[in-house]
Amino acid sequence: MPRFSGVPSPSGDPRTSDFRLPLWIALVTGVGGGAVMEFGFPDRGIWPLTFVGIGLILLALKGRSVGGSLLVGLASGMTFFFVLIDWVATYLGPVPWIALAGLEALIFALGAIPITLAYRWVPRVWQGTLGRTLLLPVVVAGLWVGREFVAGHYPYGGFSWGRVAESQSQSPFASLTAWLGISGLSFVMVALVAAVMQLLVEQPIHLTTRALVAATAIVAVLAVPAWPSASAGSSTIAAVQGNSKAGFFQQRTYGDLSNAQVDATYKGVLPSDDIDMLVWPEGASDRDPTRDRFGAYIFDVLSKAYGAPIVSGVITERGSKDYNSSIVWDDGTVQAQYDKRHLVPFGEYVPDRPFFNALAPSLVGLLTRDLTPGTNANVLDVGSIKAGISICFDIVDDALTREMVDGGAQVILAQTNNADFGQTDENTQQLAIARLRAIETSRPLVNISTVGSSAVISADGKTIDSIPAFQPGAMVTKVPLGTGTTPAVWGGAALEQLAMFFAAAALVLSRVLLRGSGYGDAARQAKQSDRLARRSRRLGRAA
Repeated sequence: MPRFSGVPSPSGDPRTSDFRLPLWIALVTGVGGGAVMEFGFPDRGIWPLTFVGIGLILLALKGRSVGGSLLVGLASGMTFFFVLIDWVATYLGPVPWIALAGLEALIFALGAIPITLAYRWVPRVWQGTLGRTLLLPVVVAGLWVGREFVAGHYPYGGFSWGRVAESQSQSPFASLTAWLGISGLSFVMVALVAAVMQLLVEQPIHLTTRALVAATAIVAVLAVPAWPSASAGSSTIAAVQGNSKAGFFQQRTYGDLSNAQVDATYKGVLPSDDIDMLVWPEGASDRDPTRDRFGAYIFDVLSKAYGAPIVSGVITERGSKDYNSSIVWDDGTVQAQYDKRHLVPFGEYVPDRPFFNALAPSLVGLLTRDLTPGTNANVLDVGSIKAGISICFDIVDDALTREMVDGGAQVILAQTNNADFGQTDENTQQLAIARLRAIETSRPLVNISTVGSSAVISADGKTIDSIPAFQPGAMVTKVPLGTGTTPAVWGGAALEQLAMFFAAAALVLSRVLLRGSGYGDAARQAKQSDRLARRSRRLGRAA
């Protein structure tokens, strides 16, 4: 049974939730934490700094009031997201960037409140060393993952950019993704940081013991072996980066995109390469071969010249609806097609258009066409190979990733168009997420972009081949085809839900037990006494 007293612990005791920084120092610490955490993400990619940033943010949240935690969380979230996704403003200007980063910072701030409450309530109920050093970090980590889950699903399908695990694609922790998934890795990272922080202030435990326990926990996590990838044959895949003017606002004439891809293909891929498929990026062809006879001619000539099907991004039309599609073209027709499921709000469509048009008509008016989300499967038969298709923003969707493996995908084709973001960190951030997906699914992944970053990633996350960004080029790569199911694909979603609901249940239970113990009345009396003492000191100074 938990042990708790009915009164707050003595203020200033660093082992308790009463320990807190002055608000102005907490704000500075939170801002610093957000900035340091962002440095762990690509393009800087100094992954250990993500752990430091998490620690600074948690330190700033300890002992805060609800209003104080909201303020500290907002400061941390703004510093983090406004820098992390500054590429949103590349062509559209500051308004969309401010709106998106501001929304994510607000969600971050709201997610800070339950973390602060966990630091206040959980140690008072479970007062033993295990309660403070084991249960509390688990609850804090679960609440952090819960906030990432909310941000990744709401509103309008969410924005899963900025999960702390996404900074670890090239760190020793990356292999955990195959066991736990991306959210699971986020949980482990936050739990480790929170546990080490608690061990640092556990005065009853000897300093040497605390250091040994912390080091053992970190080593134990790093000692988890990489998931053994299994291969079922191999395939030679040609992927072409045309370096075309594929940005939404870039000036071009009809056919320029297709022409750039054709030129880079002929220069970089030889008929003697004996390829199994030719892969072009998202939106690589502005000629839809199902509606453009010359486009069909181009696709026919290429597929016959190389003796292989073409997998190309193209905007297709059915009835009055347009789709961002990936088609498999062979023998003069579309053999299979996937329509992008996770469309980008305010990029590929405008949700609640009348409302937002009234707010910002000049911006909303730039997007004259709303694409329709697809409903078909994201695993296509490309010749004899089953390929999982991810179109740009699809790569951040955990459910779509699991669906690929469940559908029998042997390789993942991540087709994307990064031209709208110029030479910013967006390209490398997306590649980092793609690298984690390869590890998570134990599948080779071909990340092919119109302008970069383009690379072939092995099932264990290593770069097999790549094309320099903002240069036309091609990769002709023999990749081992993946098979089997990783623990992350099999149970990652359940682990994420378990972590979130366990944390929420522990938080609620702690509050219920404290309320029953009379803690609330004692806490209010303590606060009232503290206010009276501060008022007396002010009056004394005034006198």
